[in-house]
Amino acid sequence: MATRKRVTAQDVARLAGVSRTTVSFVLNNITDMRISEETRQKVLEAARQLNYHPDVVARRMVTGRTRVLGFVLRQSPEQAFADLFLPQVLNGLSQAAARQGYQVLFEPIAPGHPNTMYARLVNERHVDGIILSGPRFDDEDLLRLHREGAAVVLIGRLPDVEIPYVDVDNVGGARMATEYLIGLGHRRIGLVTNAPLFYTASAERLSGYRQALEAAGLSFEEGLVRYGDFTPQSGYQAMMSLLQVRPLPTAVFVASDTVALGALQAIRHAGLRIPDDISLIGFDDIPLAGFLDPPLTTIHLPAFNLGWEAAEMLLSRLHGEEIPSPAARLLATHLVERESCAHARR
Repeated sequence: MATRKRVTAQDVARLAGVSRTTVSFVLNNITDMRISEETRQKVLEAARQLNYHPDVVARRMVTGRTRVLGFVLRQSPEQAFADLFLPQVLNGLSQAAARQGYQVLFEPIAPGHPNTMYARLVNERHVDGIILSGPRFDDEDLLRLHREGAAVVLIGRLPDVEIPYVDVDNVGGARMATEYLIGLGHRRIGLVTNAPLFYTASAERLSGYRQALEAAGLSFEEGLVRYGDFTPQSGYQAMMSLLQVRPLPTAVFVASDTVALGALQAIRHAGLRIPDDISLIGFDDIPLAGFLDPPLTTIHLPAFNLGWEAAEMLLSRLHGEEIPSPAARLLATHLVERESCAHARR
């Protein structure tokens, strides 16, 4: 069987009646050339008829752009794919990118892995810019990349660092969750974090928990805090440890719904009932939260909007649009009441 001849830019030029250079300018969206709208439409129609798609490497040589955004997550692949919050963020990011003709390259990087991997994504021209989710206080390579002028946007934030970011009010959301439990009469409230404290979101949610306790005149007890690590397994282990404390907490705030899945199972395995014996509140409002047994009361986080806003901010930087410095978008959270919390027994 004869091999089908590959369609080239020259074929498009011949059909459209223009030069190959004009085809290159039109299909690579180079706007500073004086090409009439009529000519541009002829080229696009010829490319459509011939089912021609520009070679990615050739496009990169002409424009200096990959039209790819890097989405870097500071988690191991195992943690990333266990995190039920992530797909919603990625959906928002991908849709915003596609609207402007960009693709997304997803790269999870384990905490112990060299941070230089995402610097290479930019420096070796695999991507035009990076959206980094889950920034850490100890990430010197990220700061270096920013100082070198790379296009970087954070989902999350680093205090005193002027890297543009999109985030939610982690402190306010955690305070809201803890205040809700206090309003139900709970005075002995445990906490399972979403991640280790070198992740800024984890530290902020711990801060909101402490603020709510102190505002209510309740003392913060380190013995009522355990540390999750993004996964249901970490939530199970953290909750099993917390259930050894005496007297038992009457309620627990788990600062991630994904981690709360494991915490819920641990409570059951201990022979306790939710919310009769212990109330449980989460954070994120993953799609599964309303279908658990019992349905999980949680703090709603606009995950899709996080991804969308981060992509929009990065694309604005790439297109040379002016962004206020420091650029920050803080999205609101709200409480979603379901059936996993009850009034404390007197």
